[in-house]
Amino acid sequence: MEWASAASNKENLEESLNLCCEIIHDSLGMRDPDLVTVFVSYHHSGLYDVIPSKIAERLNSKHIIGCSAGGVIGSGIEIENQPGISMTAGILPGVELQPFHILQEQMPDMDAGPEQWESLVKNDSHDNPEFILLTDPFTIHSDELIRGLDYAFDRSTKIGGMASGGRAKGQNALFLDQAIFRDGAVGLGLKGDILINPVVAQGCRPVGKPLRVTKSFENIVFELDGYPTLDVLKGIYQALNERDQELVGQSLFLGILMDEFQDSPVMGDFLIRNIVGLEPKAGGLAVAEVMREGQIVQFHLRDAQTSSDDLSAMLSQFRNRSETQYKGALLFSCLGRGSYLYGKPNHDVEIFRQIVGEIPLGGFFCSGEIGPVAGTTYLHGYTSAFGIFGSKYD
Repeated sequence: MEWASAASNKENLEESLNLCCEIIHDSLGMRDPDLVTVFVSYHHSGLYDVIPSKIAERLNSKHIIGCSAGGVIGSGIEIENQPGISMTAGILPGVELQPFHILQEQMPDMDAGPEQWESLVKNDSHDNPEFILLTDPFTIHSDELIRGLDYAFDRSTKIGGMASGGRAKGQNALFLDQAIFRDGAVGLGLKGDILINPVVAQGCRPVGKPLRVTKSFENIVFELDGYPTLDVLKGIYQALNERDQELVGQSLFLGILMDEFQDSPVMGDFLIRNIVGLEPKAGGLAVAEVMREGQIVQFHLRDAQTSSDDLSAMLSQFRNRSETQYKGALLFSCLGRGSYLYGKPNHDVEIFRQIVGEIPLGGFFCSGEIGPVAGTTYLHGYTSAFGIFGSKYD
């Protein structure tokens, strides 16, 4: 297995494509790749339609997957707020790739059997495929797709993101082989001698203490440990330092503990969800997740330093537990990270290089990130989700 990555910020798309293809071809010893991922900034939207065919012609690649992007990542750099194209390619011996395109109206009911989901994505769960998923935020319910694939392929890793760059239906692009789609989702099932090792850094730190949900309805938490939620939050706020009190007003989240039997949870053990509203009369808090009584939760804060520390911790955990050699990686990072969060470019790719090493890394800045937490796949925000590729049989 070999990977290569390239990126270009040239204003001329033809020049960018030629440069990236040349770098990829040279890095792979002039051999044809089995897979090319391509992410293209919205500055080149007028030429989206020609991109897959030009890549296939220049690289003679077997499969292509990619999408439009608000910013791109490749060859050790992050290209934001300017024209950019990123390509990451792999030679994958012993790996079969099965592409699929899905429209919202093709989605099975949520009570459908696993065989309907297998048919939808043209993959068999007995093959334990790994998945790369790219979805359009305007035309498909990505969370339903993820839940359905988790149900049918419970042992498979799913990694990816929601296309970005467009601001309305029809403005994003999804690339699959030599086709371009303006709606739905595209994906690849990869089976055989390949593993996708996921690393999901949600970038938050806990404040206060873990609390049990004692009264809730749908996505509203009314009581924590028997007290009105807003009263509990007020007590936590008063105990914080001045800096953290400021963060409560702009970067407060609720973390849901994924393993309720864990005695001493730390960063990375929680699924982070946005707080979307208040119920002041009842003292409740609305969360971007259906809640249930008995869950353990903890309030979280996010800032640049916390996100940086969390990313370093999650990548270090991966490096320390990994038993296989990794050859290449994809990064699906939130549009709210990058220079917007850190005040400088290349933050996440530099930490990746320092901790994981000098392996080819590509990706893009997403409208939402897809990756697992504690074995269940979720649609995230403000997250960096890595898919790190290695051989299953090394």
